[in-house]
Amino acid sequence: MRNLRNPFSRLEGYNCFGCSPDNPLGLHLVFTEEDDEIVSHWQPDKNFQGYFNILHGGIQATLMDEIASWTVYVKVKTAGFTSKADIRYLKTVGMDQGPLMLRAKVKQMRRNLADIEVLLFDKNNTLCAKALMTFFTFPPDQSNQFMYYPGHVQFYEEQVDSLPDVE
Repeated sequence: MRNLRNPFSRLEGYNCFGCSPDNPLGLHLVFTEEDDEIVSHWQPDKNFQGYFNILHGGIQATLMDEIASWTVYVKVKTAGFTSKADIRYLKTVGMDQGPLMLRAKVKQMRRNLADIEVLLFDKNNTLCAKALMTFFTFPPDQSNQFMYYPGHVQFYEEQVDSLPDVE
């Protein structure tokens, strides 16, 4: 297992709802890499409730979209955007049942389309939702220019000291 760092957090004005550590309304997701998967553990907060004591389905979709994006950054080694989300909600997700676990991996590459499989588990390791997220990916030079993608090595903690200054 390798901890991943968020190289975007050094950009002035960066405020991603999913992964910015500084967004006061955000999800504050953090990620690790385990073999061919990207993994995140996340504790639901009462502000993300839908029905009483149930995690809102839109928040579940956002969690799955965000980890899929990080899978593209680290495993596909570029950036892109979600072009399709096929989500299946299988079981309700209780707000008071402890941390959730998300797991994502590249299922298939079709030219510049990356299919990312995402699984969302409750604290008892029960599969509660699954998704196939399709990302339109950019060539690395365009992902750097238009999406501030720093290159996949910048997502690894041991690269902290070698980061270039971001203006």
